Amino acid sequence: MASKFVLKKSSDGQFRFVLKAGNGETILTSELYKTKASALNGVESVKKNAALDERYEKKVDKAGHPRFNLKAGNHEIIGSSEGYNSETARDNGIASVKANAPTAAVDDETA
Repeated sequence: MASKFVLKKSSDGQFRFVLKAGNGETILTSELYKTKASALNGVESVKKNAALDERYEKKVDKAGHPRFNLKAGNHEIIGSSEGYNSETARDNGIASVKANAPTAAVDDETA
């Protein structure tokens, strides 16, 4: 299975996308967007920014799990990772976004 962005509509009518690796694992989740067009712009922003090291913010959550955010050029967060059990696993997650996002197709599940 190839990597893909899965676009979904939430119960309150907003939109979100997740980037899934070829093995089906979620590697990046977006914030909520008010419109489908905005969510699709977010997908394009992930594709554009994924290869740039300076766009990744590495952090540790309150539970002590390493995480990362992918930010656009304006420093807005365009996607966040899950919590990982090690910094190495988090860094592998970043490498997976870099490898998968630029060529991932969009699977629109909003219909």
